[in-house]
Amino acid sequence: MTQPRLLEMVAAEAYDYPLLIRRLLPQAETTNEEIVSDGRRFRYAEFVERVHRLASGLSQLGVQAGDTVAVMDWDSHRYLECYFAIPMLGAILQTVNVRLAPAAIGFTLRQSGASTLLYHNDFKPLADALLPALDILRVVTFGGMAGDGFEA
Repeated sequence: MTQPRLLEMVAAEAYDYPLLIRRLLPQAETTNEEIVSDGRRFRYAEFVERVHRLASGLSQLGVQAGDTVAVMDWDSHRYLECYFAIPMLGAILQTVNVRLAPAAIGFTLRQSGASTLLYHNDFKPLADALLPALDILRVVTFGGMAGDGFEA
């Protein structure tokens, strides 16, 4: 049997560092490109600032490295910010599949041991129905308010 041949060449375009969040965000700040999401436009520098603000806010709420943070939101700029801010803290991001039945969502939240739930106002009835049966320490809602920010 022929042994696979390993290539030891590195492409000239390859990054010379691991693609980690702490490395990606500073790189993003240097570009002048725009992010367009939900009809909003903002530069990467503003995006990075919003990620840091969210991470700081979650940290002030008590989110620590190793905690699981569940997020119920649409594919939005808010979710994108969570996607970077939560792992930046060393916490675990759990994307909640909002298309599952409420019982299945409750099951996944219990199994993950989520200590924090971030949810968009669209999912308030679902969150209200699920929360009594969960050991969630922190609940944060977002969306539908001025600035479309977060509210603990």
